[in-house]
Amino acid sequence: MSIPANYDYRKAEEKWYQYWLDQKVFESKPDERKAYTIVIPPPNVTGVLHMGHMLNNTIQDVLIRRARMQGYNACWVPGTDHASIATEAKVVAKLREEGISKDQLSREEFLKHAWDWTHKHGGIILEQLKKLGASCDWSREAFTLDEIRSESVIKVFVDLYRKGKIYRGYRMVNWDPEAKTTVSDEEVIHKEINGKLYYVQYSREDGEGYITVATTRPETILGDVAICVNPEDERYRDLIGKKVRVPVANRSIPVIADEYVDREFGTGCLKITPAHDINDKAIGDKYDLEIIDVLNEDGTLNEHGLHYQGQDRFAVRKAIARELEEKGFLSKVEDYKTSVGTSERTGAVIEPRLSVQWFLKMKELAEPALKAVMDNEVELIPEKFKNTYRHWMENVHDWSISRQLWWGHQIPAWYYGEDDQDFVVAETKAEALELARKKTAKADLSLSDIKRDEDVLDTWFSSWLWPISVFDGIRNPDNQEINYYYPTRDLVTAPEILFFWVARMIIAGYEYREEKPFSTVYLTGIVRDKLGRKMSKSLGNSPDPIGLMEKYSTDGVRVGMLLTSPAGNDLPFDEELCLQGRNFTNKIWNALRLVKSWEVSNEKPDEATHSAMQWFAEKKKETLQAIEKSFGQYRISEALMITYKLIWDDFCSWYLEAVKPEYGKPVTHEAREQTIHFFEDICVLLHPFMPFISEEIWHILRERKEGETICTVPWPEKENFDETTVSGFDQAVAIVNGLRNIRAGKNIPKKAPLAFYAPSAEALPEQYKALVMKLGNVTEVLTEKDDKPGFSFLAGKYEFFVPASGSVDLQEEKEKLQKDLDYQRGFLKSVDKKLGNERFVQNAPEQVVNSERQKKTDAEAKIKALEERLLELG
Repeated sequence: MSIPANYDYRKAEEKWYQYWLDQKVFESKPDERKAYTIVIPPPNVTGVLHMGHMLNNTIQDVLIRRARMQGYNACWVPGTDHASIATEAKVVAKLREEGISKDQLSREEFLKHAWDWTHKHGGIILEQLKKLGASCDWSREAFTLDEIRSESVIKVFVDLYRKGKIYRGYRMVNWDPEAKTTVSDEEVIHKEINGKLYYVQYSREDGEGYITVATTRPETILGDVAICVNPEDERYRDLIGKKVRVPVANRSIPVIADEYVDREFGTGCLKITPAHDINDKAIGDKYDLEIIDVLNEDGTLNEHGLHYQGQDRFAVRKAIARELEEKGFLSKVEDYKTSVGTSERTGAVIEPRLSVQWFLKMKELAEPALKAVMDNEVELIPEKFKNTYRHWMENVHDWSISRQLWWGHQIPAWYYGEDDQDFVVAETKAEALELARKKTAKADLSLSDIKRDEDVLDTWFSSWLWPISVFDGIRNPDNQEINYYYPTRDLVTAPEILFFWVARMIIAGYEYREEKPFSTVYLTGIVRDKLGRKMSKSLGNSPDPIGLMEKYSTDGVRVGMLLTSPAGNDLPFDEELCLQGRNFTNKIWNALRLVKSWEVSNEKPDEATHSAMQWFAEKKKETLQAIEKSFGQYRISEALMITYKLIWDDFCSWYLEAVKPEYGKPVTHEAREQTIHFFEDICVLLHPFMPFISEEIWHILRERKEGETICTVPWPEKENFDETTVSGFDQAVAIVNGLRNIRAGKNIPKKAPLAFYAPSAEALPEQYKALVMKLGNVTEVLTEKDDKPGFSFLAGKYEFFVPASGSVDLQEEKEKLQKDLDYQRGFLKSVDKKLGNERFVQNAPEQVVNSERQKKTDAEAKIKALEERLLELG
């Protein structure tokens, strides 16, 4: 068959992905095989593919494709996350562009807009994952807000409430003024900023002057209810129990004493604003102080802000500082570095806010999840993240699970009275009505008398159930699928959501299945640019993944992503890596064209070809052992590099060079068949990394039946290999390279035949003699060395000799040998120094010491050979 000069990857990718879908290659149903399950970290439903997704999903695809070939019932479950805050923000922005405010809409009207937006923009990222080659079971696509997942979430909330683990409380929460909702502690990103420290004077009511307080937030003084000093502070002891007046507000507040106050910070006086600081709230509770909240939900000041009402908090900070200065209440302002919390979702500066919220008690729930990771029942890769995990879990706080949004799972609590403590929790409104009737003893209570809580649940409250809910294991805990596919095998995700998501899934697993949700957590690094910066839209340094795949091929980009992506370490991405990946596809394609171009004869293979076939069979076994070891340690990048070298170096550069016939001559039938067999084998090893070109070549190598695919070709079993055969070939390669270097260095034409002297049968294994002669264009291997001038080279620990022609500069050769000798003597000196260090010899691992001793032996042998060669040249 005629094979095009260039591999048309665009055509191949579209053809083979559709073929896999048509043949239902990725679909999984429970059977007698062992399951190998991966659940996708669900991306935001309206998101698009970025480089982090590319890395994460390529790794998942490598693992699941290999598992499929290993004979597992491989099931990779895809899906998306409803992403409450992010999606609602996009819908609100879209409505604003249309001149519509969310406040003008009812909940039902807003949700219609949200669903329309989701249906229009949702699922794009999953289609993009198909372009990446993701071998998900698309018939199982799940959405955290679909019927099964929604019912599961509600069921879990009700269950945990009835177990006494969910409660409603008035607490200080993290408030996002932009999204107008609470966010959890884990969703707050702390950033160091250059701020100001304002020294504000509060006039004493007894007319004895002022008390000065240092604050970073002068806009909140309108909510001050006390000034607090340390009772041991001599400066203020006589002020305790006295009163001062709040500047601008001119309100009278007491001076109180508490050990909490740090005498060394600022002036040693602390203004107490319980509505706007968690520590102030604790002091306020302790001394039964009034609470004055000066902020609205959107971060503007309310009626307590007096003439600043309606203005933004940061604008008021500047304005009130000016007013304080004008009225003589501001003694000085200092530059001050401080840390502020910002919302992970919107970037807004977080406000501490007192609010009634729903919380989940975490301490008891976290215990089995902590033990699972510490005992390696759930293995974190790399292991260094165990300490981070332990710190989080040992210091876990109750989880604030309510959000002041409309897009999401509405909290299943119904209120039936005037008091906000008059509520029941139930899965349905009908069930809630029955509970309310029993609680109130009012049989005539109707559906119109009960009202559902307006808030929704934190998005993570649905995704923490993901490994269970995708198999309907919450609603139907004993169904066939959950019993077959759970626990899943691998989770591939980012370290930054180790607590947000991973830890909570482990918690849910033990709470609802009494077992781990997955065995291994592979934590990827961050994709960074060449300057080490995290890739982001704002920096404009993140390439379009689809554009990269169009330019370099999907397989090329997959290789580029994986070549430098060790687990847990950041990936320094460079587009050149994708070019390297594409060049690799071209190398394989050209190898295919070479093999398929051969004419065939029925003769027996010559000795050189036969030895090359023997060698590659053993080399393949050796390489498979290394690949399996890397996969076993989740060193995916390393496994790819080993495969890459097997194909580029061993198969293309050496094996094909060894077996290809002379120009215009045929190859033997046996050699051609064996080569095609080898080509099929390396396609199998390549397939998890480069699914498209491996499938394309596999189909070209031999005629296949309809429905056959490399996706389900069995992964090879590990075998022992013949070390002598492999090491013998390595020696042959060293000899050929030595001969080629002499040709290049002495300007001897490639086609000019050479003779060379081999010192022993061990130096040139008989098995590979014919191969060396073929690849080195050697006419004779000399068994005796004469006194004629020539050139020596080292291959392994042996010295070989090539007689020189009259045109060669012997003086130049002697200078080269002397330079090499000087280097070897210096190297031996450094090795001797290390071995002469008693501490090194006693404390270093045995294999390290033995390696140094072998280096010494080899260096001494090379020095002896070089000295002898210099003597021969005179």
